[in-house]
Amino acid sequence: MIDNLRATVTGPVLLPGDPGYTEELHTYNLTVVHTPSVVVGATSAADVQAAVRYAAATELPVAALGAGHGSSVSSDGSVLITTRRLTGLTIDENARTARVEAGVRWADFIEQAGKFGLAGLNGSSPTVTVVSYTLGGGLGPFGRKHGYAADHVTALEVVTADGELRRVTADTEPDLFWALRGGKGNFGVVVAIEFDVFPIRTFYGGGIFFPGELAPQVLHMFREWTADLPEEMSGSVGLLHLPPLPFVPEPLRDRLVAHLRITYLGDMAEGERLIAPFRALGEPIIDAVGELPYTAIASVHGDPIDPLPLYEHGALLHSLPAEAVDEFLRLAGPEAVSPLVLAEIRHMGGALSRPPTVPNAVGNRDDALFNVFLVAAGGPPDAAALHGYEQQLIDALSPWSTGRRYLNFLFGGSDATVESAALAWTPADYPRLREIKRRYDPANLFRINHNIPPAVLSD
Repeated sequence: MIDNLRATVTGPVLLPGDPGYTEELHTYNLTVVHTPSVVVGATSAADVQAAVRYAAATELPVAALGAGHGSSVSSDGSVLITTRRLTGLTIDENARTARVEAGVRWADFIEQAGKFGLAGLNGSSPTVTVVSYTLGGGLGPFGRKHGYAADHVTALEVVTADGELRRVTADTEPDLFWALRGGKGNFGVVVAIEFDVFPIRTFYGGGIFFPGELAPQVLHMFREWTADLPEEMSGSVGLLHLPPLPFVPEPLRDRLVAHLRITYLGDMAEGERLIAPFRALGEPIIDAVGELPYTAIASVHGDPIDPLPLYEHGALLHSLPAEAVDEFLRLAGPEAVSPLVLAEIRHMGGALSRPPTVPNAVGNRDDALFNVFLVAAGGPPDAAALHGYEQQLIDALSPWSTGRRYLNFLFGGSDATVESAALAWTPADYPRLREIKRRYDPANLFRINHNIPPAVLSD
């Protein structure tokens, strides 16, 4: 059958040991090692269809790999479809819409959209693929004003478990349309999406880096500051301990810093007024806040571009009282002996708390006012200790936790169990997702992910 697959697919079809097999499995997060039975480098939707049909015929699971930021479990024994060759990108300036194929990264989209004075609801990293990020919700720096990226998707092109290519909209297949926007890779391989874009040519924002000894003042100020902010302002504070590597600016190397990140979609003078309390705290290491073009949006967070071995964890909080900040500082602040590269508290609320015009499966909006995101770096021998430290911090914040999770910030290990993954959706939505899964993927072909198992029919 593999010869038939090779004859059908335009892109490479590789088995373990074939030249190019290892290179085809290149991924951003180096903690997840992929060893599929077959890897298909898709160049078209037809290639994806052929790979899915092969997997169904051979009873192998299907995995999809874009940039590899959100890899959760290894693709051992699967048919792995790499999507990086699917690079179609069209922006309709007049309609303010975009069509993006599965291999397009946000950096490419941002560059093209910026030429028209338009913007998408990208996340912090420019190297994440647009499609994967959006299917998981899409929590970005303009979120409090415009909501999740998934809220603005108008159509998807997806290959389902039967090998069919479907164009899915609210009118054509409303249940699948609802589930795909927030259900990520559970219902098929999405080869392209269409979504609305926004007339944002410039914004007021950037980052201010404070020395680590000011972290308590910065975080407590952040707690008070977020109590009464306009929705046009989105912000977070990350406690960073960056390694002494060339990509890290010299003043930030090998020391704890408190990084305020903000975007404001309003008058620059008002933005200046709103962040003035932070500038009054003390002399920053770097103050890079000002009026910026949309094309500079990646500079707000400054996420690393090169692949790294990262372990991630997170939680949603319903509130952030002083006691919660103190617990956060106890384990991630200047007095802590912490292995974390990043410990971030992100302000949510605003449009992120409201249901979209066309409902979708993005869960846990109502009472999630803050998101905690933790990142540690290290090799496999360090995994247990790093996970343990992250869990210790999350446990310390449990009095203020909603008990739920944000899908794109789930990682592997314990996060990849069915029980943990279920926390990314509301208890009301989860049974509906399982029923839609049963209808479109009854054999759970798409299970190399944070899996939603198909519902089981009662006798």
